[in-house]
Amino acid sequence: QVQLVESGGGLVQAGGSLRLSCAASGTTFSLNVAGWYRQAPGKQRDLVALIYSSGSTNYANSVKGRFTISRDNAKNTIILQMNSLKPEDTAIYYCYTPKWGENYWGQGTQVTVSP
Repeated sequence: QVQLVESGGGLVQAGGSLRLSCAASGTTFSLNVAGWYRQAPGKQRDLVALIYSSGSTNYANSVKGRFTISRDNAKNTIILQMNSLKPEDTAIYYCYTPKWGENYWGQGTQVTVSP
């Protein structure tokens, strides 16, 4: 059974930084794609960043140059470093990975950026 557990959300002022982590059990991040999505109130869940088994990455245009996704293979964890945060980054952030045709999500962690 795949379980994803996020941590690191919180409240920060605009221009600040936060670091999100997602620890996995029941799957190995380095063998598949994994990443982060976010959902603001009243909006759909959107892609933030992905990291592939090769280590290559993909980012939403809105976060390029500000967010960095990385992977710690020893800890089976993915990390999202978020810098220069903006109020529009406020959302619940979800860790994601697929396995055997199923999509798995973490419980979500709230990120709130005040003006």
